[in-house]
Amino acid sequence: MNISSYLFGFILATLLGALFHLWRDGGIVKLLVFLGFSWLGFFVGHLAFSSLGFNFLSVGPVNLAGGIIGSITFLFLGNWITRVQPELLTRN
Repeated sequence: MNISSYLFGFILATLLGALFHLWRDGGIVKLLVFLGFSWLGFFVGHLAFSSLGFNFLSVGPVNLAGGIIGSITFLFLGNWITRVQPELLTRN
């Protein structure tokens, strides 16, 4: 992959993370968390689909289907992780 492919994936993952943040609402810290999860999920999904040989919705060397599925999966996982509160902190 060349630099333009990485940039395209980065921009698409940023867009997905920002849209998820708008949908779920939150502060600046949650925006940064969602962007991080989206970037990580996009590239993990891209690599997973590429290594398995799936070439659905490919744009050049970027596997969009894997990236989008990975990004959305990681975003929901990140949202769930940030909402979980340990019982020790909630007990009085």
